Amino acid sequence: MLPNKNLQWFATGFLFAVLWASAAVATKIGLAVAQPLVIAVTRFGLAAAILLFVAHVQLRQRLPVKMEWKQVAIYGLLNITIYLGIYVVAMQWVSAGIGTLTIASNPVFISFMSVFFLKKKLTLPIGLSLITCAAGIVVAALPLFEDATVTPGGLLLLLFSMFSYSVAAIYFSSVQWDGLSLLAINGWQTFFGGLFLLPFMLFFYKGELNHFNATFGWSVGWLAIPVSIVAIQLWLWLLQTNAIRAGLWLFLCPLFGFIFAAWWMHEPISMYTISGIVLVSIGLLLSKVKGRMKEVDLTIGAKE
Repeated sequence: MLPNKNLQWFATGFLFAVLWASAAVATKIGLAVAQPLVIAVTRFGLAAAILLFVAHVQLRQRLPVKMEWKQVAIYGLLNITIYLGIYVVAMQWVSAGIGTLTIASNPVFISFMSVFFLKKKLTLPIGLSLITCAAGIVVAALPLFEDATVTPGGLLLLLFSMFSYSVAAIYFSSVQWDGLSLLAINGWQTFFGGLFLLPFMLFFYKGELNHFNATFGWSVGWLAIPVSIVAIQLWLWLLQTNAIRAGLWLFLCPLFGFIFAAWWMHEPISMYTISGIVLVSIGLLLSKVKGRMKEVDLTIGAKE
């Protein structure tokens, strides 16, 4: 049983990393023919419709009840409206490779945000890991500032979206779902997240900037099904199985992301890129040191 469980964990995490890393390239392709929020709302609407149909019509899974409606709405606000809404806007001014590199820093952001939301102590490893990962992202982006492939404003927006993603992960792991299926949770959080984003899309909409052609369809279709449905289902399963270990799979995202960016977008991989990945890796290692210290502290507390 144990080897099978380990294989299932590895296969799920690996597939999640591949699909999640592809989102940046698919987004950049879509941005060439449409406004960012048009891509986002269309993506979330399509994904939510499929997820809710499968969950409640085909599988006849139960609907959320009472406080669960509030929980999926809050999760959708954090994980879809704020995180992915800002992410797709930021990607107008950020390269696909840098977009995936920031994802690798999410475990560190989650550890840092737990200081505020879970009342954890701000230890030296947490602070150092956050600074090191942030430095890695900036170093990788440095040569891209000159040709405006990456702008400071776009990078700041991207980092802010990562913080929202981290808060969403903490929130999801901290509330009780009372057996509500992952399919239903994903469907309703995607529905509410897209719904909250709709007024902003309508306000900023400019018809001449949107071309609903094959490129738009490919971009939105990939983001909706392999990413919003398959990848997020895999991510929620990883979170429920082991929230701390789940974050480590985000570390693979830059590797696949830069491969996809070089393949599809012809983005260069320089020494700055490699240095940035090394710094982010060091930051992640520091965050693991924090995890070990946390385990010691919990043991002492239990003995007392």
